[in-house]
Amino acid sequence: MTEYNPMELLISLASRLMEDGTSAFIGTGVPMLAAVLAKKTHAPNLAPVFEFGGLGSPLNELPLGVGGSRSFHRALAASSITDVMEAAARGHIEFGFLGGAQIDMYGNLNSTILGDDYANPKVRLPGSGGANDIGSLCWRTISLVPHQKRKYTAKLDFLTTPGYLTGPGSREAAGLPPGTGPYRVVSNLGIMGFDDESKRMKLLAVNTGVTVQDVIDNTGFEMLIADDVYTTEEPTAEELKILRTEVDPKGYYLK
Repeated sequence: MTEYNPMELLISLASRLMEDGTSAFIGTGVPMLAAVLAKKTHAPNLAPVFEFGGLGSPLNELPLGVGGSRSFHRALAASSITDVMEAAARGHIEFGFLGGAQIDMYGNLNSTILGDDYANPKVRLPGSGGANDIGSLCWRTISLVPHQKRKYTAKLDFLTTPGYLTGPGSREAAGLPPGTGPYRVVSNLGIMGFDDESKRMKLLAVNTGVTVQDVIDNTGFEMLIADDVYTTEEPTAEELKILRTEVDPKGYYLK
């Protein structure tokens, strides 16, 4: 078996969640690499959408940012941030990929501050950007958050991006489109989904070498556990070759 690092594992797992023939709002970092890998493997007809207006680029090369030239190169459209956000509001974007410094049991995300004083936080983070729009408007959102107890927390220091807010019915009560919301959370320990009834995060799969107890020990709230937790497939030799030689040969992210 070819050895791989945690970043390569995270990218491979996220990539497999991207479905052929769908549209996906792609952010900087892991989502970009996952989208390029998906288009080069199982999802050639994936239509990536970038915040600054690139829509449907073939992603022959890795963009260095959501406004980089490669996010527009040979795209179906070179539009604007207002147009792509309107497309999401109209229900035309199926997947949204998000990250954050904290996530809670309902999939709400914090990417704004750490600490309880907004004016004088312990750490000031980049903020929302388009994350709130993506989390509010895309049909299914997938969050990529490293699995540590301080990140998977019972209470966010700041609510940047809505998940299922306080539970069943709360998204709709807040005026968000019915049927939208968190779909999966991908971490270095496994893959989580959300319970249909309670809307709480539920462990669906663990990565190779990880136990259910490992996930519980690294989660700051009570994680629901599926009856049939499975083990994810490790990155294949083909995926790793494509990642290292075609997606990110200069090691901007993989190293």
